[in-house]
Amino acid sequence: MNQNKGLVYVTRKLHFNAAHKLYNPNWSEEKNGEVFGKCANTNWHGHNFDLFVTVKGIPNPETGFVIDLKKLKTLVEEKIITKIDHRNINMDVDFMEGKMASIENLAMAIWDELDPHISTGQLHCIKIYETPRQYVEYFGK
Repeated sequence: MNQNKGLVYVTRKLHFNAAHKLYNPNWSEEKNGEVFGKCANTNWHGHNFDLFVTVKGIPNPETGFVIDLKKLKTLVEEKIITKIDHRNINMDVDFMEGKMASIENLAMAIWDELDPHISTGQLHCIKIYETPRQYVEYFGK
């Protein structure tokens, strides 16, 4: 018998490598350098990103799953990883077109790409580690 007392949060971790630069085309090179420092390097820079996708919900009484994590992995790989891994976020990633390539904007864009496709549970959080000491969490609108 399933006696749920609240929501369960499940997370799938994936990894990708990508390059980007932080640069506002409306600013001078000098101002971009002042605001973004080395991240405005004209030759780009790269990171080994860790992406955490968290879905919340009540476990299905027949499977015990909030969401099938294998299906979530396949979804994230199809909609995100294949488009961004070993790519230039500023130039090659369709869902980042016209956006500043900060990890804040990247987290929001990944949410927008995944949310319509989550069929069981509810998307709760996109967390992206850009470095071991720097990450962003986005919980939707």
